[in-house]
Amino acid sequence: MATTTAAITLTSTDLLSDSLSLSTTATLTKAGTAVGLDQTSGLGRKTTASTSEYTLFDGTSYSADKAHKLYLKNTSTTDTEYFKLTINAEEIGRIYAGDWVFMPWSGHDADNDIKITPSVATTMTLEYMLIYEA
Repeated sequence: MATTTAAITLTSTDLLSDSLSLSTTATLTKAGTAVGLDQTSGLGRKTTASTSEYTLFDGTSYSADKAHKLYLKNTSTTDTEYFKLTINAEEIGRIYAGDWVFMPWSGHDADNDIKITPSVATTMTLEYMLIYEA
């Protein structure tokens, strides 16, 4: 059984009236069990040079009602460059330079494809990985 732990820490001294210090962790397990997720797409990079939409993950290749976890990171250092993230033609958000995303995802059909669209036609790189259960 694989053991994968995700962690996030948020800190700020000037976002709220008091200092913010929040930290949490989660062990990634298969849906409804204590068994660790044991499948991965591997850590990959998608380098783009146009503003075309790209499909990162095809929803038909993954089962519904599973505990899939998606990681994305924009490796750009140019503040204005972003990747638009869409699922089922809905814009989930924009991943700006240095930003990253870690979120659950339900595959199962083409309507749930994970797609990205770069903001510029110059070279941009997105780091990505899917940790999933079969």
